[in-house]
Amino acid sequence: MRRIWAALTTTALTAAALTGCGLGAGDSKNSDSVASAAATGEVKGKVSIQTWALKPKFTDYMQGVIDGFKKKYPGVEVDWLDQPGEGYSDKVLSQAASGTLPDVVNLPPDFAFPLAKKDVLLDVAKADPKLADEYVAGGVEAYRYNGYQGTFGYPWYLNTDVDYWNSDLLGKDGLDPKKPPTSLDELIAQARVMKEKSGGQDYLMSRKPGLGDLYDIGVKIMADDGKSFTFNTPEAAALLDRYRDAFKEGLMPNGVLTDTYAGNSKLFSAGTVAWTTGGGNYITSLATDNPTLAPKVVASPAMGTPPLYVQGLSIPKSTKNPAAAVALARWVTSPENQAAFAHLTSVFPSTKASANDPFFSRSDGTNAGNAKVIAFDSLAKAKLIQPVEVDDAMGTVVKQQFALAISGRSSSKQALDTAVAQCDKLLKG
Repeated sequence: MRRIWAALTTTALTAAALTGCGLGAGDSKNSDSVASAAATGEVKGKVSIQTWALKPKFTDYMQGVIDGFKKKYPGVEVDWLDQPGEGYSDKVLSQAASGTLPDVVNLPPDFAFPLAKKDVLLDVAKADPKLADEYVAGGVEAYRYNGYQGTFGYPWYLNTDVDYWNSDLLGKDGLDPKKPPTSLDELIAQARVMKEKSGGQDYLMSRKPGLGDLYDIGVKIMADDGKSFTFNTPEAAALLDRYRDAFKEGLMPNGVLTDTYAGNSKLFSAGTVAWTTGGGNYITSLATDNPTLAPKVVASPAMGTPPLYVQGLSIPKSTKNPAAAVALARWVTSPENQAAFAHLTSVFPSTKASANDPFFSRSDGTNAGNAKVIAFDSLAKAKLIQPVEVDDAMGTVVKQQFALAISGRSSSKQALDTAVAQCDKLLKG
């Protein structure tokens, strides 16, 4: 699973790189004609699909999905390609530049974005008008981009974050594990209690804020046209001020602002902090890393808007078989095939119909089962919070400037202004 979910955090291809490889805008077919052919054409002939790092662990599953598709559409031939996890972005870039992308391509939203910018991908909503009605809203919206018209992928498998709490530490320090914080106000208040009760030995807050925290308080991260960042607002400055005050008060570990900080997930796993976030399967993996702690963990919904992690299937406009490509993408992402995949691993399906599946909607009574249900229920309102335009370099800028503000070495306003200016410069690159 580690390599599958690595796909959700890989840096996006850059539009500049695409241009450098000779792929200019408008190099592929007219979207309307391809969409029309996809919607009205007969499903027959040859069609290819490319996945990311599913072999060998999920070979049997994918082959079963393909066999089912061929049974539904007799005479169709399916060519399945699977690319290794490492270097996948470069492989997709090379395929796009040479016009050799398969008919259906596994792309997370940040990988699909630069291809959509260069007019490479089909607007699947035109080819499949039922798309928005049958898939969860956040998954569909993840493939819609600022400044561009269209939906450029079918959401496939999903995950989101859940809040996890160490009930032993909470109880020891005078807090009720059944009433964990649900807002920043409550988090700071309970962090203060924990500090006082533990003599400064235990921590509830153990991470600095990011763009997602700004999003949660209503700060707009980017302009609607996707050409500039807009998160340097008074509200954002006030949030950083609150974290600065909490840090000064000793409510967070001293190392939280350094590049060598272990991270709150590792500290939580070690039993030294009382709160972390993680996917719906976190307790199951924690049982391997710290079997003593795992039974003591309780889950609650993420504070604010749950972040959405998405894998999807996109279709190049250059496909020679648009009807079969759309039918195959829809088949792979059907409720039945997605449920079967989720039973094998720790992901969630992207179809609205999956809400009726008791495997996701009912807990077995364990804390891990409760967390899974909380995560699944959260998908209905989960969103791709960080814009796909934010690359690793921009992320580093944001982290550095936020750290300067929280440490008090810069005002919050100055840190935000600097972060926006540097990110805008990188965006225009």
